Amino acid sequence: MDLRRIVDLEKFPILDRDFRITCRSDLNSNGVLVMPGFLTQEAIKSVKRESDTGLHQAYFCQQTHTAYLSPPDPDLPADHPRNRPIKSSKGCITDDQIPQGSVLRTLYDSAEFQDFLCAVLGEVGLYPYADPLSSINIHYAKTGQELGWHFDNSSFAITLMIQPAERGGQFEYIGAVRNADAGDMNFRGVEAVLDGRVAAKRLAMEPGALVLFRGRNAIHRVTPNEGERTRILVVLAYNSKPGVALSEAARLTFYGRTH
Repeated sequence: MDLRRIVDLEKFPILDRDFRITCRSDLNSNGVLVMPGFLTQEAIKSVKRESDTGLHQAYFCQQTHTAYLSPPDPDLPADHPRNRPIKSSKGCITDDQIPQGSVLRTLYDSAEFQDFLCAVLGEVGLYPYADPLSSINIHYAKTGQELGWHFDNSSFAITLMIQPAERGGQFEYIGAVRNADAGDMNFRGVEAVLDGRVAAKRLAMEPGALVLFRGRNAIHRVTPNEGERTRILVVLAYNSKPGVALSEAARLTFYGRTH
């Protein structure tokens, strides 16, 4: 499929050097880059049809985790910000359930799209996951489902909004809460967030928006879906090195299976 049928290249000239420089500057300055209307209307409708058709295959689960997405520290109290339990719930379709002719697969595999991402993210190359489940995921959040406060383990996340919730389902974040590379945990700052004492920023994401987000040091969440309409979000997951696979334990937790 021609990339021009998927991406609005007039609005977002991803092959243009100056445009790439501007995007990289915005991402570095803000920790997030939102490109509303990145997908064409034709592409949005195609992905929406695939998402609706595949919904019955989605694995739905509720998870309890910490804000750091790591096992609790037994040397600290259960109510310590390092250990405080946080709930998340969603449904997910995995890479092997995405049709070969899908708009998503064409975009994900596109050399032009990957070159653009590398230029903006400052990566030398981007590679798919070595396991069959993790590269392209479609996430569903039905009424009452949410993602609790957390930091990402990866240095960047790439998502496409397909269908926002009618009410709720808001992406909220607080930037520069910690410096993970320096081993900074900032327990006091995380506690203030979990206690609701810090005002969060919100991202407005309409259907077709591409979002690049650095969530390793920015704590973030998706608030509960308060409407009847299912929130649908696509995650395009790449690695900086080839041959990386999500662990079997993580696959079992997120997808309900390992292959």
